[in-house]
Amino acid sequence: MDWRGLLCLALFAWGWEARAAEQSDPVSSVMWDYYHQRLLDSAAFTFDKRVQVLVPPFAEDARQVPIQIDARSLGARVKRLLVWAELNPIAQVVDFQPGEQVLPFLALRIRVEQATPIRAAVLTEDGLWHVGSARVDAAGGGCTAPSVVRAEAGWEERFGQVLGRRFRLEDSDRLRLQVAHPMDNGLVGGIPEFFIEQAELRDASGQRLASLELFPSVSENPTLSFELREAQGAELWLRDNNGNEFQAAF
Repeated sequence: MDWRGLLCLALFAWGWEARAAEQSDPVSSVMWDYYHQRLLDSAAFTFDKRVQVLVPPFAEDARQVPIQIDARSLGARVKRLLVWAELNPIAQVVDFQPGEQVLPFLALRIRVEQATPIRAAVLTEDGLWHVGSARVDAAGGGCTAPSVVRAEAGWEERFGQVLGRRFRLEDSDRLRLQVAHPMDNGLVGGIPEFFIEQAELRDASGQRLASLELFPSVSENPTLSFELREAQGAELWLRDNNGNEFQAAF
């Protein structure tokens, strides 16, 4: 590369850094710089209102906080979607990689330990991270509270059961499921980590449509919702960190 190419790269880097410095964090979090470096590798980003992070203003049950990430308004090919709760002891929630047939939409329930910013970072084909933000208030303790699932009689018999439905929308299909699993995060004394860590959405022939990595901040008996661009057969495969596998067809 000649000196002109190097100069162009330097000007681009300087321009991005200047734009990033001018951006105002919509939730004014002291942890943003840390997670920008740790999870996004300090890559180029923009705070983008088109990445909608929907959360309740107050978490009535800090063990079951519904969140919805909708990046369909970006109008660009999404390669990856990361979600984290910045003040949780286990911050990461999910790493979602949708294929071409899956819309950049995801809904699930998480635990929160205290009031915290919730972030969703969406990577598009041009290499730019689009960051959506929200803040949820909570009384706290959702990550360190004893398991409700384990206190229920006969939970072992229901372990691994998958309940799901498919809904036809105007121009897509929504898949919603719940898996019976305690999702132990290792923060309650005497109970080690035991959680669903991998999932794949597949078509009828077994080809992967999307993949997910889940973290112990996801709630007990996790619920997941996706949207498919077309009305086609689909199944979800899941595996926990003890090697148990679960499947559900839609």
